Amino acid sequence: MKIGKHEVGLNHPPYMIVEMSGNHNQSLERALQIVDAAATTGAHALKIQTYTPDTMTLNLSHGEFFIEDKNSLWKGRALYDLYSEAMTPWEWHKAIKDRCEMHGMDFFSTPFDLTAVDFLEELGVSFYKIASFENTDIRLIRRVAQTKKPIIISTGMATIAELGEAVEAIRAEGNEQIVLLKCTSAYPATPKDANLKTIQALRDMFKVEVGLSDHTMGMGVAIASIPLGASVVEKHFTLDRKEGGVDSAFSMEPAEFKQMVEECKVAWDSIGQVSFQRSESEKRSLVFRRSVYFSEDMKAGDVITDKNIKAIRPSYGLPTKFYNLLIGKKVKVDVKKGTPTSFDLI
Repeated sequence: MKIGKHEVGLNHPPYMIVEMSGNHNQSLERALQIVDAAATTGAHALKIQTYTPDTMTLNLSHGEFFIEDKNSLWKGRALYDLYSEAMTPWEWHKAIKDRCEMHGMDFFSTPFDLTAVDFLEELGVSFYKIASFENTDIRLIRRVAQTKKPIIISTGMATIAELGEAVEAIRAEGNEQIVLLKCTSAYPATPKDANLKTIQALRDMFKVEVGLSDHTMGMGVAIASIPLGASVVEKHFTLDRKEGGVDSAFSMEPAEFKQMVEECKVAWDSIGQVSFQRSESEKRSLVFRRSVYFSEDMKAGDVITDKNIKAIRPSYGLPTKFYNLLIGKKVKVDVKKGTPTSFDLI
C-alpha cells in the first residue's frame, strides 16, 4: 500500500515515523525545530495530535479526572491540565505541515474526535492515525474510514475482538488501506512487554500491513521488530530529553533516532530470502578453508603419517574429509614441505 509519498510493505524499507506529541512544550518555534531535526534523521513522516482539552475530558480535578497512579509519569496531574499542556494548537497545524513538506517528509495527525477529522480534512492530510486509547471508538474510526485515506491504528490495550471490530468498521466503509501497529500502552514500556511475535499474528489474522508503535527506551525493540514483520515503526521524538516535555522521558533525541533509522534499514536489508547458495563474497573466501598439506619433505615411496601431513589453510589441497584416507598411503614422487596434497601424488 502507499502512505503519503512512500510504498509501504515487507518488500520496502521500513517506514519510519517521528511522533512529536506534546514535546513542543507549547512553543511553535520549538515544534518547527523538531520538524527540522526530524528531517535530518531519515524519518519518512512526522505525526502530531489533534485535540483540545475539551474534546478529551471535562475540566475537573478530582476523582477519575485526576491521576493518582504512583507508577504514572503524570501522577498528580488533572487530565484537563495535562491535555492543555500537551495539545498542539490547531492554528499551528498548517505551519508544521508546511515545514514537513518543505523537507519532503509526510505529515499526518491523530484526530481524537469528529471535529478534529473535519479540521484535518480541510487541512488536506493524506492519511490518519488512530491512537490506542481510541481504537474502540467505532464512531471516530468510521468517520476516518469514510475519508478513504490510509489509516494507521495502534493496538495498545485492545483485545482481538476489539481489533476485529475496528478493522471491520473500516472495511464496511469500503476502505482497505489499514496498518495495525503492535503497541504496549505503558509509558515507558518494557521490552519484555513488547511481545513482537504478535506482529506476524496480526498480519496473518487481519491481512493488513503491520508495524510497531514503540514506547520503550532505546532502539533494540524497534530494530528487532523488522525481521519479525514490521513495515512501519513509530517512536516519540524530542530535541533534548533534559529540556522536559510531557513525553520526553520515553522520547528519542535526533542522533538516536537517526541511528535507529539506519539500523532498522540494516535489519531489513539482512532479511533477504531462504538461501543455501554461496554469495559472491563467500566464494572469494573459499580459499581460506582448511585443506591437507604435506608438512615435511618426502621421498617417493614414503608412507604418509600424522607427522608429515597437516590440515591447514589455505584450501588448495585435498579437503580435510580425506585426511584419514591419506594415512598409510605412499607418495609416488618426491614432494616438498608446503605442497598441497592431491590424489595424483598418492
